[in-house]
Amino acid sequence: MSRVLEELKSGLYVCRSEIHSFGTDAFLLTSFSGYRQRDLVCDLGTGCGIIPLLMQRCKPPKQIYAVDIQADAIEQLQEGIAHCDCAPAITPVCCDLRELKDMPFGQFDLVTCNPPYMIGNHGITNPEAPKAIARHEILCTFEDVAGAAEKLLKSGGKFFLVHRPFRLAEIIVTLTKHKLEPKRMRLVYPFADKEPNMVLIEAVRGVKCDYSVQSLLNKGFIEEQGRRETLGRPILYGTTDKFLQHFGMETLADLPAVEALSPEGEIGI
Repeated sequence: MSRVLEELKSGLYVCRSEIHSFGTDAFLLTSFSGYRQRDLVCDLGTGCGIIPLLMQRCKPPKQIYAVDIQADAIEQLQEGIAHCDCAPAITPVCCDLRELKDMPFGQFDLVTCNPPYMIGNHGITNPEAPKAIARHEILCTFEDVAGAAEKLLKSGGKFFLVHRPFRLAEIIVTLTKHKLEPKRMRLVYPFADKEPNMVLIEAVRGVKCDYSVQSLLNKGFIEEQGRRETLGRPILYGTTDKFLQHFGMETLADLPAVEALSPEGEIGI
């Protein structure tokens, strides 16, 4: 199996092969995750380690655990790290994600995963075992992935994944079952006139928005203003005059700028 070093930026390399490679979904997921320098991160099913390595391009997290069950994938990651000019804070872990051990469980700020998309007879199963494992749920199911994320994340920690839209209903049910509350979703369209072929999802460990929304409704600070005509038809809420009066404002223009709410310009969920 031939391997090729590909430069992600000056002095930063990923080792790819015909078996363990990557696509645009890895780049989209890395960007969608919004990782921070202070984060403790785990990438499940890391393959050649493309996501942890992409995170090294700009303000990398303090530590990343990169987990994969396939030894040759971990070898590729280690080879890429060995050729980097810097010393990436990446810990390769060759392990079945269903049998994780010796990790700081319940302490991770962020978990990412680009899991196998296909189940059963969906798609054509690749005759090469490593490729089949990466694309079909052969060695783990999405239930296993969600269970691992639940175990790793601290309360309020975030789980980011990319998947296929046709499994969205199942994904949301499974996430909720494992105390991972879906918070944000982005559909990816290959072309403007085509159906979406990927969905990016953010879920938060052990945090529900239901109580906060209901509390604001009970206080008369917000009210329902219809539904958005998009997938799931989510309810739209707007502030009321009572909200403005309570906080001493005449209009919503009096609200502080987002940048003033956080020194890093971040918005918590």
